Amino acid sequence: MAGDLQIHNIDPVYDEESRVLLLGSFPSVRSREAGFFYAHPRNRFWPLLARLFSLPEPQTVEEKKALLHAQHIALWDSAASCTITGSGDASIRNAQPNDIPALLAKTKICAIFANGQTAYALYRRLIEPKTGISARLLPSTSPANAAFSMERLLEEWACVRDTLLNEENNLL
Repeated sequence: MAGDLQIHNIDPVYDEESRVLLLGSFPSVRSREAGFFYAHPRNRFWPLLARLFSLPEPQTVEEKKALLHAQHIALWDSAASCTITGSGDASIRNAQPNDIPALLAKTKICAIFANGQTAYALYRRLIEPKTGISARLLPSTSPANAAFSMERLLEEWACVRDTLLNEENNLL
């Protein structure tokens, strides 16, 4: 199955105070339908962020945006468009990059983290040559990544919180 050309339909979440960028690969079918990131109920992204920052898990899009803004996190995806079958990252072909350099120019982002191997590979190939900023690979929060328990994800993703805390301390 060749897949269908899909255009990214979710705006990035950021503001001028964003200090960390979390990058996915491309929205799942569920997220494209919902019009917001990580909408599949089994994706562990939102529960993970809530636990990482000791906050209640956000339920609405407004609560999710508020969590990101309060923690100075920007959220977007590496691909602006691609050919994809369903939601499977492994099926992504002909990816075109989102304009990450323009996003970086409007923020105080000092670190980029990729949520999973595909987001990381797309960033490295399509975007890093333009930004000159290396991304750090984090294990995917996807339910397909069953090898990682929530506890293991928390351990691996703690670097996001630590980076933000270090940045905040540097500003004091």
